[in-house]
Amino acid sequence: MVTEGTSVEAGIVEAGEEVAVSFGDNGDGESDGTAGARSGADKSGQGVVTAFGQSMKTLRMRAGLEREEFGRRIGYSASTVASFEQGRRIPSPRTIEQADEVLGAGGLLALWKEQVERAQYPARFQGMAKLEKEAIELLMYDALIINGLLQTEEYMRALLAMRRPPLAQETIDQRVTARLARQDIFDRQPAPLLGFVMTEAVLRQRYGSRDVLRGQLEHLLLIGQKRNVEIQVMPLDCEDNAGVNGPFTVVTRKDGRKFVYSEAHAISTLEADPEQSALAAARYGIIRSQALSPRESSQFIERLLGEL
Repeated sequence: MVTEGTSVEAGIVEAGEEVAVSFGDNGDGESDGTAGARSGADKSGQGVVTAFGQSMKTLRMRAGLEREEFGRRIGYSASTVASFEQGRRIPSPRTIEQADEVLGAGGLLALWKEQVERAQYPARFQGMAKLEKEAIELLMYDALIINGLLQTEEYMRALLAMRRPPLAQETIDQRVTARLARQDIFDRQPAPLLGFVMTEAVLRQRYGSRDVLRGQLEHLLLIGQKRNVEIQVMPLDCEDNAGVNGPFTVVTRKDGRKFVYSEAHAISTLEADPEQSALAAARYGIIRSQALSPRESSQFIERLLGEL
């Protein structure tokens, strides 16, 4: 839903707009497909992937390489190379660079990197993915699952494996690759400020297995050591929680503009209204004050690990 008198450019909305966005498992922008077919804009993304795959195949054949040999040189199996070439799987930017080098493409494949990277997400999410890369601050509150930026690969796969109707394995692999790529934000320079508050229930839910949760909790402790990251826990016995309306994210862009993402069943809303953004930022500040401090939260997670 977009209000009158506004415009949308590359998925980034202007003040006063409200746009429905599909988040999937907490922020990767992937829906199950149960809500209907993708829009024409989404299909254009698939067209980019297909065209890239055809270009890769043409260059591989011109270089006289079989899929097995080419795959060995870029670190993938022949079947995965086939998936790339047929547009059924999206390669990472690093893989595209390696393919360009191995095939002596002189930058012809590397030119596709940005377009292929955007194609990892539905068209409705591409603007948000771009916004995330431009953010100087991200503040996130989660009450259902651990935030996608903090998830381990095993935790991701456990969540995606539980989706109903079931997802194809290639779809799961593609979504995992896209979500892991987003985690480059932790090593970006200059480093953005990243704040996470999550409920204790999220940390106790054993999605996948006990070992999956153990690895996830250990990962939280590791990420929490970064100087630009604050991870806080809202304990179950806390009598006050300003986050009762559900998960949301406040994003601050380099120009100072703030955006708010709020989640509902399979759909999320992007809000750029200055008043609503300010209120959400204030609400996050209250939630942060009600939760355990980052140091207390780290100790709390360590205790949970000891119980596993």
